[in-house]
Amino acid sequence: MGRRPPGQEEGDGILTAQHLCEEWQAAFIQTLRQHENATPLREAALQENLSDWTKSLTDAVVKTCESMGWQASSKGHRLRSLPIRRNEYLSLDLMAFSFSDGENGWKFPTAVMELENNLNDEVIAYSLWKLLCVRTDLRVVFCYRRRSEEGSSLIRYLGREVVGALDLEDRSDLKGETMVVVGSRDDSMIFPHGFFKWWRLDNNTGTFRII
Repeated sequence: MGRRPPGQEEGDGILTAQHLCEEWQAAFIQTLRQHENATPLREAALQENLSDWTKSLTDAVVKTCESMGWQASSKGHRLRSLPIRRNEYLSLDLMAFSFSDGENGWKFPTAVMELENNLNDEVIAYSLWKLLCVRTDLRVVFCYRRRSEEGSSLIRYLGREVVGALDLEDRSDLKGETMVVVGSRDDSMIFPHGFFKWWRLDNNTGTFRII
């Protein structure tokens, strides 16, 4: 039996965007419990080798999407179900699609993600803004900070400069779920749980809440 499509519970229930967010988060952590996925990402973080960090993170995120029953496109992972076959679409690091068996053609992505290794707040803000411009069920920005406490100030900056710049009506009409995930080297000893901090955007209030 195939995995249910995003948006549907087993039976007649509806899977809300919030539940989709939590399901993806749990699947990602489960992926990183596997030694072959966790070790290179943890070592790259400890050494602050952000190029290797991005590569290892990309592989883990793609595997997570596949565990959700999605097909993902990213650097090193070419998507073949869209009429134009590419590794990246719309200059986004990753797009994931939910295709039924034998289905292909143009459709909206189920998830879009940016894996940003630049430490500049404005560059991360640009990554978030790009994702907010896309119609999708799930948006995730991954970024890196040396110390975990730096994540909170980054989140306040993103809320003020990106989300705060949206008109109230535009923000209220925003569909799908948006998360910012911050990895830091000082919590890598309790990898992956302590390494990643997760914030979800509340579309109603325009604030990020830690999850």
